Amino acid sequence: MTIEGISHITLIVQDLERTGNLLSSVLEAREIYASGEKQFSLSKERFFLIGGIWMAIMEGSPLSERTYNHIAFKIPESQIEDYRQRLERAGVEFREDRPRIPGEGLSLYFYDYDNHLFELHTGTLEERLQLIRLKKSRLANECAKLDPEFEQSLAEEGF
Repeated sequence: MTIEGISHITLIVQDLERTGNLLSSVLEAREIYASGEKQFSLSKERFFLIGGIWMAIMEGSPLSERTYNHIAFKIPESQIEDYRQRLERAGVEFREDRPRIPGEGLSLYFYDYDNHLFELHTGTLEERLQLIRLKKSRLANECAKLDPEFEQSLAEEGF
């Protein structure tokens, strides 16, 4: 058995037109299907491609509360201010950024009109893991200076 990747992401939204406009104008989504008044699934729906990912939006009740569960899209760092301006023009609500390790990339967090959280992020997984390893290594070295036994255990673990 093999997972080949993400097939699609589906979000339930109150207003297909409004959310479709947000996806198109901010995330450069390309609409590839709209059911119109017909219903082939649970409700009316629209399909988009965003960075090669199939995203479906279906008509329904919005989320009742906000959480940190989110969808993050990779963007070039050179375009983060352009995206910020697009989001401001769309009138979405920004979420405050979380504490970061210096160098792990920049992010814009925002809620759509139905309480779904999105992130536009400039970093990669590999960059973040390298920074975590570096931070762990520096912390381990500082601890080793204080405790010779700790230094020996680090040596045995390959630090």
